[in-house]
Amino acid sequence: MGGDTDAAFEHEPVLLERVVEVLSEVPPGLLVDATVGGGGHSEALLDANPGLRLLGIDRDDRALAAAAQRLARFGDRVELVRSPFSALGRLIRERTNEAANPRTRNTGPRNPEQGVSAVLMDLGVSSPQIDEADRGFSYRSGGPLDMRMDRRDRVTADDVVNGYSFTQLRRLISDHGEERNAARIARAIVDARPVGDTAELAEIVRAAIPAAARRRGGDPAKRTFQAIRIEVNRELEELQSALDAALSSLQLSGRIAVLSYHSLEDRAVKSALREAETGGCTCPPGLDCVCGAVPTVRLLRRGAWKADEAEAERNPRARSVRMRAAEAIVGADTEDQRGGVGWAS
Repeated sequence: MGGDTDAAFEHEPVLLERVVEVLSEVPPGLLVDATVGGGGHSEALLDANPGLRLLGIDRDDRALAAAAQRLARFGDRVELVRSPFSALGRLIRERTNEAANPRTRNTGPRNPEQGVSAVLMDLGVSSPQIDEADRGFSYRSGGPLDMRMDRRDRVTADDVVNGYSFTQLRRLISDHGEERNAARIARAIVDARPVGDTAELAEIVRAAIPAAARRRGGDPAKRTFQAIRIEVNRELEELQSALDAALSSLQLSGRIAVLSYHSLEDRAVKSALREAETGGCTCPPGLDCVCGAVPTVRLLRRGAWKADEAEAERNPRARSVRMRAAEAIVGADTEDQRGGVGWAS
């Protein structure tokens, strides 16, 4: 793609200084940016640590084209792949297990027992995706009922909005949108079918919500659009798969940082890091562990980092961000302890 693609994905990376602070001081090796987007975070990390090489992953072809332009100056230190989260484990294995892999463009020595130096995940939908009306993510402008992050996928928002039963819609709006008026909204959507575009869908949702509720918490359509987007892209299933693969692939002293933007994502991240921190210990709190659990990470902070007011003012997307991070205290080659990828042969 040309310069227009780069301009379309030109935006301020969220919590950039904090991400660099947390992930730049890692051992040399492979940095995995599982949501590379326009490449802003990756660019800063590659500048900060010359010993890192990048595997940048995204489902969005436009994002990858923009990242390729932005990161071109790093040459063979960068490899970009169009892929969903669920393939993360395989992609990492291919690049850490076989030194002579002909498809890999990275240079320098490789240690199949080394694992990954750093993993970054910046979750959710990006500002450029929302701004492009033809992607169908925005409840503020008219566009097709699409919402696919990877436009090769078959399921679209139209399939959900005009094809799901009342019960299916109610459940997903309640579960994925945490919307208390899910039943009213689902009924209104079903009664209005066929729904033509995102502008019509947003108006249907707003009209279905009681007037008092419409005056609280921003646009009333936000939670329903979030729910449909999560369903179309299988975001929570993809996230769990990626977290498992990332945590089991870290080399000793490798780090992971995850930026989430709503409570469903943040709960999944918090749970995965807590499981790794305790090794899945089932012993009563306050007592010595006797169940044989082996912790594999230490948390870098209790709780989450948030954007300060200055950043939130500059970049509205940063207002809801929560970043959690951890460092591996067991190497990825220790298969019997990690119970995961097991890089050692």
